Amino acid sequence: MKFSENWLRELVDIKADRAQLAHALTMAGLEVEELTPLGESLDGVVVAEIVAAEKHPEADRLQVCKVDAGHGEVLQIVCGAPNARVGIRVPLAKVGATLPGGIVIKAAKLRGVESFGMLCSAKELGIDADASGLLELPADAPIGMPLADYLGLPDASFELKLTPNRPDCLGLVGLAHDVAALFGSRVKVAEQSAAPVTGDARRGIRLEAGADAPRYLGRVVEGIDARARTPLWLAERLRRAGLRPISAIVDITNYVMLELGQPMHAFDNDKLHGDIVVRHAREGETLKLLDGSEARLDKGFVLIADDQAGLAVAGVMGGFESRVTDDTQNVFLESAHFAPAAIMGRARKLGMHTDASHRFERGVDPELPRRALERATELLLSIAGGKAGPVLVAENLADLPTPATVTLRRARLARVLGVTVGDAEVARIFTALGMKVQAIGEGWTVTAPTSRFDIEREEDLIEEVARIFGYDNIPTHTPAGALTLGIEAEARIGELALREQLAARDYYEAVNLSFVSAELLARWGFTENLVPLANPLSADLAVMRPSLLPGLMEALRHNRARQQERVRLFEVARVFAAGNPPVETPSLAIVASGTASAEQWGEASRPLDFYDLKGDLDALIAWGGEPQRWSIHADQLPGWLHPGRAARVVRDGVTVGFLGALHPQLAKVLDLGPDVHVLELALEPVLARRLPRSEPVARFPSVRRDIAMDLPEEVQWSQIEQVVRGTLGGKLKELRLFDRYSGKGVEIGRKSLAMGLILQDASRTLTDEDADTCVRDAVSALETACKARLRG
Repeated sequence: MKFSENWLRELVDIKADRAQLAHALTMAGLEVEELTPLGESLDGVVVAEIVAAEKHPEADRLQVCKVDAGHGEVLQIVCGAPNARVGIRVPLAKVGATLPGGIVIKAAKLRGVESFGMLCSAKELGIDADASGLLELPADAPIGMPLADYLGLPDASFELKLTPNRPDCLGLVGLAHDVAALFGSRVKVAEQSAAPVTGDARRGIRLEAGADAPRYLGRVVEGIDARARTPLWLAERLRRAGLRPISAIVDITNYVMLELGQPMHAFDNDKLHGDIVVRHAREGETLKLLDGSEARLDKGFVLIADDQAGLAVAGVMGGFESRVTDDTQNVFLESAHFAPAAIMGRARKLGMHTDASHRFERGVDPELPRRALERATELLLSIAGGKAGPVLVAENLADLPTPATVTLRRARLARVLGVTVGDAEVARIFTALGMKVQAIGEGWTVTAPTSRFDIEREEDLIEEVARIFGYDNIPTHTPAGALTLGIEAEARIGELALREQLAARDYYEAVNLSFVSAELLARWGFTENLVPLANPLSADLAVMRPSLLPGLMEALRHNRARQQERVRLFEVARVFAAGNPPVETPSLAIVASGTASAEQWGEASRPLDFYDLKGDLDALIAWGGEPQRWSIHADQLPGWLHPGRAARVVRDGVTVGFLGALHPQLAKVLDLGPDVHVLELALEPVLARRLPRSEPVARFPSVRRDIAMDLPEEVQWSQIEQVVRGTLGGKLKELRLFDRYSGKGVEIGRKSLAMGLILQDASRTLTDEDADTCVRDAVSALETACKARLRG
């Protein structure tokens, strides 16, 4: 938001200099991003007229001008500006004047011709960046009048960096309310009177966009002079706000937008056909815009149209065919309210950003359209003449936003700010901001004006009090209170300890973005339950990751491409699945490739295999102290794992992850070798730990019995262990597998496993008969559940 300081001071009394004003605005949350002084030190610069001009005898690009400086003084000036000509009125810096930048004007000879002063461009005067030629002044500019007096200088251009929640300050009147509250003054803006209706021209308006466009006002003004010159005061205010004057009609709509914050548009009424229709665009509908570009629209756009074609993209830009020109005689002024959600992102979708879209997508006061229309009509009639028709209104009141009434508790205000603000000061602040305030027993009820979309809850009111009361006036206190030391639960291993454990096992921690590309996920086979982003940073970061492995694998591939043959990475982070809201699951993932151990002399180099990664998993499982609750199964594997070199990880009968070699086809697609192994687990089961519990040293000795069982090859050790432990219960202290044999004496497709049963009872010494009973029970259970046979 850019504006003229002098313009703001006309709207509100400001008892402060420029620096104090800038500081107060910034401290109130309206950050002054840039402050540019305009027209400083223009003593000796006056309005002058070129009365004669001849070519310089010694230079093709110079002219020798006779300049009327007023009061009968005619000066000879040598000038090289391309627009210097007889009859124009321009700024003249007399001899002795000092221009911005320290340029001192002296009498001089240019190529042998004397020059007594300098005709100036806007840039040389420090009031604009235009250096293309002399600053041409209106033909009625008083000759000899000090230029500063004529242009209302000195001035300054303020540029505010407004947060999206303050669209009310995108108009000078809205900003004036904040300034009045800051300096304890009053806004000097009179109620907008209705323009005299002297014409009867009308046009029907139909609202067909529902809640996206609940209010639309228009008015026909006939018989205007479109070639009328924009008044100097209005043109200067536009320039100092960063807008170039174009024509009287366009300048008026831009001026009203800057003054009130309400974007407007003017159509050539003679180019319209039938009613004005506010509707959604049709899929694929196109419209040529004012800048000459062609907008291709979809059903998400709101379109201003007539009975034949589109006229403007609502809240963004007008159409080319219905634009006003110097030949326009009758205009249709529009002033509307559009829902922010209907405009948000539409200009960006068309590859543009306009002043109108900047305001509408943040929210414009729904009560402003009529006031803006009357103000624009008033200016248009005074500048370009014409006859104004009646105001034409179409609105759906049920779809218009209503002001919010919020309660502010006195105790809550004091607690949050840490300082007591007097009741009278609180009431003054809210009243100055245009809010309706009523005192109640515990505080106040406050109704925000329709322009304040950001006032929704008590904290919003506290913020208003804080920024107007002044952050500098809120004392700084050291926080008081007792701090409670957080104690980590003994039944859970800390994530930091887990990271340290993995680092100790020769892994490096990786940190990847939570966003990945849908194309990468498709390669892995992740196509369901995905969480797409509504506004991704790029197409490659459009989906929340459903697994840590795709990102980790990209990191591994990146390292492999840079001559890192042995890569071992892990990541502890969250993965996401579709839901309302999306489901977040903390996870642990590992990727490894290359040799099993670093290059050394004590062990022969060999490729990493499944059992190396399983060893790391066993170490993590043993850390929790309950390995019997875990098991490994070679069935129900995802498609990205090698079917013969992978397993499913189960805890308490629930699948919590997978480990194994990457599927060869996926490894080929990812341009990786066959030696890549991965592990991914839900994090919480890994971190679960058995509570430490002290037990007395056993008073009675243990008994060991060894058995060898002949079993089918497909029977896994985890199944055998589960059967034996379930059969013997507390008497089995440990089950040890110490031998595996297949070959001569064992049928093809079967194997022999030798295991030791460590038996012990806490209440007595086990007898041989007890031990034999346990063995018989274990053998019987294995025969039934695992098709085992006891070997002799």
